[in-house]
Amino acid sequence: MFKKLKRNFVKMFRELLVYHHSSLEYRAKILTLMVSSNERIDECEEQALKEIAHKIYHEDPERAELLIDTVKEYHVKIRTNNGLDFEHLVQEVDRESRAVNRYVEKIDFELLERLHECMKEEEDIIFQQRVIEFLQMLKEEYGRKTENQ
Repeated sequence: MFKKLKRNFVKMFRELLVYHHSSLEYRAKILTLMVSSNERIDECEEQALKEIAHKIYHEDPERAELLIDTVKEYHVKIRTNNGLDFEHLVQEVDRESRAVNRYVEKIDFELLERLHECMKEEEDIIFQQRVIEFLQMLKEEYGRKTENQ
């Protein structure tokens, strides 16, 4: 009970309480782009998301769980049209990648491939491939800027 209450409290005030919350949120947006390419997060994606989060934050399981919760929060906002849609999320990722070039280094295609393997419908596979191509373009374009600075 206390653990769930603490987790909800941290979710509500993550901007104030979570160290480097903007980095965590950037990662959550990347993962949300992948899982929101179809209508719901299925069991395979749920498991892949857990594996990815715990691999990224292997030394901090609470932060990994917060990443998962943030992805789900963004996904629900997109699906319920509650202040965020897919196109707006794409624009946010682009804007944040441009503003903080080092963020693109957090795009790990090997981890994203794990989510891509969960796709079964041809239409979803193609759509998600476009998301991956978009992320590759961001990494190529803004990743070079960090090398040149």
